[in-house]
Amino acid sequence: MSARSAQLPRLLSRAAKLATPATARLAAIRASARQMSTARVSLRSNVLRTTPFVRARQYSSKSYPDHQLVGMPALSPTMTQGNVGQWQKQVGDRIEPGDVLVEIETDKAQMDFEYQEEGYLAKILAPTGTKDLGIDQPVAIIVENEADVAAFADYSPGAKTEAAPAQETVAKEETKEAAAPAKAAPSQAVESGDRIFASPLAKMLAKEKNIDLAQVKGTGPRGRIVKADIEGFVAPVAEKAAPAPAAKAAKPAPKAAPAAPSVSAGFTDIPLTNMRKVIATRLTEAKSTIPHYYLTQNITMDNVNKLRKSLNSAANGSYKLSVNDFVIKAAASALRDVPDVNSSWQGEFVRQHHHADIAVAASTPAGLITPIVRTCDAKGLKAISSEVRDLVTRARANKLKPEEFQGGSFTVSNLGMFGISSFSAIINPPHAAILSVGTTESRLVLDEASEKGFKAVENMSVQLSADHRVVDGATGALFLKAFKG
Repeated sequence: MSARSAQLPRLLSRAAKLATPATARLAAIRASARQMSTARVSLRSNVLRTTPFVRARQYSSKSYPDHQLVGMPALSPTMTQGNVGQWQKQVGDRIEPGDVLVEIETDKAQMDFEYQEEGYLAKILAPTGTKDLGIDQPVAIIVENEADVAAFADYSPGAKTEAAPAQETVAKEETKEAAAPAKAAPSQAVESGDRIFASPLAKMLAKEKNIDLAQVKGTGPRGRIVKADIEGFVAPVAEKAAPAPAAKAAKPAPKAAPAAPSVSAGFTDIPLTNMRKVIATRLTEAKSTIPHYYLTQNITMDNVNKLRKSLNSAANGSYKLSVNDFVIKAAASALRDVPDVNSSWQGEFVRQHHHADIAVAASTPAGLITPIVRTCDAKGLKAISSEVRDLVTRARANKLKPEEFQGGSFTVSNLGMFGISSFSAIINPPHAAILSVGTTESRLVLDEASEKGFKAVENMSVQLSADHRVVDGATGALFLKAFKG
């Protein structure tokens, strides 16, 4: 025991010596890890400072002051171009984050473009009335200092620009790519092998007009071919007198409005609005790709009319319920009872919605739009009535927000106020069904309890247009049965 006790201090000393290098190595590893973590945080912060800013500050060959080009914004998911409405700011005005810069007519409605930075409006590049301007095409110039506004009085959108020397690498690359289309030859739309960059609408128009996209010079972002390029394209012909070289870089002129017809023309050409173009495209697609079928149901409205009259009398003018309010509520209840109709076709799957978000077809001066009343299954008649009136009023004034007319799970279209007995509506994709509502009419029906053997009733005809990929015929019949109650 004494010999072992004598060896114990030596063993402990040796173990301490062996542990020291390991402890030092562990400390070194931890220090290295901290340095790498710090480096990653630093790198990440640098990326965050440089990459989100899409609009690179630019300088021109005339050494314009530091400025930003503001492009046409994409205010809806389906928007590819827009029309410029009334400018809410004038040259020299100060802009605060959230200020409305200009009204933009999208493919759905006329909307306010709110600018989210501070500065001064130095130049308006797209005046009120400019049409079919592609996404990201410049509409205005913003500067930070009010004293720089005057320097842009003679600025032209065609001015050659280059990135500021102090701009980060990402901003430089963006600026170079944006400047590339101005230098490219007419065949510059063909890049990265044989790929042609063109918008879907431009491709469709080119196909209709038998135009080779490889011969079209794109004026969109990064040389992308847009609709205006196709409409303004002139096919090359056998060389006649060659134009002067200085004219080769001429920019496509803005689309001119149709000339006023002469007295003897006998017709008037009305330019298409963006909304009308979208209506034409979507309804043509819906009618040609969705397998529609139709179911009709007649509904006696006597009890509904009595209830409506009673509720409106009790309201003392605070609200006024319409027949359409009852239709929307009844449709929401039927969608809850037959959820297969409250679905939408998604290509690879069918999406069944948990709430009845009902789109209400509304006629506006610009065309048809379908504002959405959300969660109708959880709302009463008064709330539905108030919301429908508000949405339709703002729709006709072009004041709807995108989220107020995009989406939904079912559509109601009512032409009863025009005296239409019944009609077959076209499905509003991706919805699986739409309910068309006719007017209420007096009809004679058999009645054994009556002395005459018949009686007059108020009758309303409704028709369900359904997508057979989603809703089977029997399911559609169950929905109308639940709707009738």
